[in-house]
Amino acid sequence: MNKNVLAEYPLLKEKKITRYSVAVSGIVQGVGFRPFIYSLAKNNSLRGFVLNNSGGVKIEVEGERKNIKKFLGQIKTSSPPLAVIEKIDYQELFPAGYRSFHIRKSKKEKKKFLPISPDISICPDCLKELFDPNNRRYRYPFINCTNCGPRFTIIEDIPYDRSRTTMKVFPMCRQCESEYQDPLNRRFHAQPNACSACGPQVSLWDWQQKKIMVADPIKEVARHLQKGHIVAIKGLGGFHLACDATSSKTVATLRNRKYREDKPFALMALNVKMIKEFCEMDEDEENLLLSQRRPIVILKKKNRSLLAADEIAPHNNCLGFMLPYTPLHYLLLKETPPLVMTSGNISEEPIVYSNEQAFARLKGLADYFLIHNRDIRMRTDDSVTRVFQRKEFFIRRSRGYAPQPIKVNTFFDEPILALGGQLKNTFCLAQKNQAIISHHIGDLENLSALTSFEEGIEHFLKLFHTYPRILACDLHPEYISTKFAQEYIRKLGEGTQLIPVQHHHAHIASLMIEQGIEDTLIGVSFDGAGLGSDGNIWGGEFLIANFSSFSRAAHLKEIPLPGGEQAIKEPWRMALSYLRASYGKDSYPPIHKWLKRIDPHKLSLVNTLIEKKMNSPLTSSMGRLFDAVASIIGLRDEVNYEGQAAIELEMLASKQEKGNYPFKVFPRGEELIIDPCPIIRAVIDDLNKDKTRDIIAARFHNSVSSIILKICQLLREKRGLNKVALSGGVFQNMYLLERAFPLLKAAGFKTYTHQYVPANDGGISLGQAIIAHYRKK
Repeated sequence: MNKNVLAEYPLLKEKKITRYSVAVSGIVQGVGFRPFIYSLAKNNSLRGFVLNNSGGVKIEVEGERKNIKKFLGQIKTSSPPLAVIEKIDYQELFPAGYRSFHIRKSKKEKKKFLPISPDISICPDCLKELFDPNNRRYRYPFINCTNCGPRFTIIEDIPYDRSRTTMKVFPMCRQCESEYQDPLNRRFHAQPNACSACGPQVSLWDWQQKKIMVADPIKEVARHLQKGHIVAIKGLGGFHLACDATSSKTVATLRNRKYREDKPFALMALNVKMIKEFCEMDEDEENLLLSQRRPIVILKKKNRSLLAADEIAPHNNCLGFMLPYTPLHYLLLKETPPLVMTSGNISEEPIVYSNEQAFARLKGLADYFLIHNRDIRMRTDDSVTRVFQRKEFFIRRSRGYAPQPIKVNTFFDEPILALGGQLKNTFCLAQKNQAIISHHIGDLENLSALTSFEEGIEHFLKLFHTYPRILACDLHPEYISTKFAQEYIRKLGEGTQLIPVQHHHAHIASLMIEQGIEDTLIGVSFDGAGLGSDGNIWGGEFLIANFSSFSRAAHLKEIPLPGGEQAIKEPWRMALSYLRASYGKDSYPPIHKWLKRIDPHKLSLVNTLIEKKMNSPLTSSMGRLFDAVASIIGLRDEVNYEGQAAIELEMLASKQEKGNYPFKVFPRGEELIIDPCPIIRAVIDDLNKDKTRDIIAARFHNSVSSIILKICQLLREKRGLNKVALSGGVFQNMYLLERAFPLLKAAGFKTYTHQYVPANDGGISLGQAIIAHYRKK
């Protein structure tokens, strides 16, 4: 707020009656803000009007000076729960002689930047009405009000009015229209407002696109689910594939049809009490589940469970649960046991969100289709999160959060479009004091993902009336997002600038900006891969970083990545590379157990790649070190999804084991080089001593924690820096984070982790935006 509305106003002079023009910006449309202002003005005996415009909400109030002062203060302190006020501007005017206070029709203006509310879970009032037999919306699956329901997924343009949403094709009946026009009704100007007489409807179809005529499609779907069928269900931001989570056979069938061998499925249960039967849960995790954003929350699973837990999340100690967030979900879950609710897509493709797409793309996956006729304007996956240090810790930030801006201390004087990375892609629009990160796009590895990426960008630019002057992208020239940036900058023409940003610098900057840090600090950036400024593949990095620049202070010793990307899919290749580095190319006797498991022909081929330096770029990746250890101990030689070997290594680690392995640190010029080969040799020694894998996995994790502490201490001695930022996909590993964080804290470091954006590549677009802002200067 650029003026303190609670302080004395210099323009409030002696005359008793005056008029004020007030402009409120932030998330103030579609959240019940105008009826709130209407009631506030009436309660303070003020006259005038309120309206939505392309910049937020405009208010004019006329009345006694003391009442206006009270009114201005209450705007900030008593606003609706979903409103996020960024700024209140006001100006005193001569009285206009208003006779009453009313709500005017929205006014569309050009080139205004207005934040938009994310989609919100059904509120308690609507939920109560949903199951009230005496309510006219009893069991209506699209019940909503100004405090809940779809927002981002149905909006086409601003100002946020029904005519600019996908609800425009549903004229309201007399009763709904009456609610919509009544400022004292909680459905006043609730744009998705509808009932069974005038609104969207659900219908049930079979896999041959034949409509099934039943009185209650939702109850019929519940019966099919309990018989072991798989149903495609259209939700808020796209389709889910649903099945009975207590049936091992049905879950296995879904895996086979979806070509998703091991990656965990998300679950939905009716209430917290039911989830507690299957998972451990603390107060913070329960509050996160119950929040209006309704993310998938990662929880530790209990040993005994009626769920098909091994099929739902193979080789994993956790389950991802969410509560129902739409009326349709509640109606369905009232009739069923917990359900698998996984994204409606073939693995690695974007979520399907139209009825036509569902019948075309999900045919063969689903036995039945529960669809509805309310169009989804922008597909949006479920968000995935967990709790660390009593704070939210994102894995994926999407439905319920996007496109709410990230609060930043920086003023972006020129609009910036940052295009993110290749995997877990998001993009970011930065303008003025707002940084808006997109919904989850996913891995840009096929045409449908690229199409989703391009559609998302065009929609955001239109929605937020932004014309970017600066594009930011990853340094890697082969990333789809980078190629898009290079092509897009040509379309934008003269006066625009393209700024490539180093991947790990972007990771650290994303954490710095979300935490409001402006100092130079030690950035520990651990992940699978990112192109370094020297042309090698980085990923085990200690940077001295601020927003404008960074230097590489320390990193893992580079070793060959045999076969390039193939080594990511086959961790045994990294195991061989590390074993050669640790023992020499011909010193195989100590590792005979591992050798016997690998095809000799493949071993020979990969040895040749390494020796001849063919398709074997050098890498310092911490993610690849995790892969190597997972393969060496016989846990995972090939992966079926990104990060699988490291995740299973984390799941295996004994929480009681305190031991660790040695490592070496040596200088190379201005950099410190961390040699993990002593760790590899110690792992082999433990295997030959028949140490169990859970002990070895724990000792390895403890060793990585020790590396983090040791290098940070050396850099503090050398550079005098005491702040440490932990970012990158490896820091989604809770076993590692729960050990490294307290070690650093005990050593006196001020340590930061993510809270508002993911530590993985889903957060780097924010880092790219802030770095581009500083570098363009």
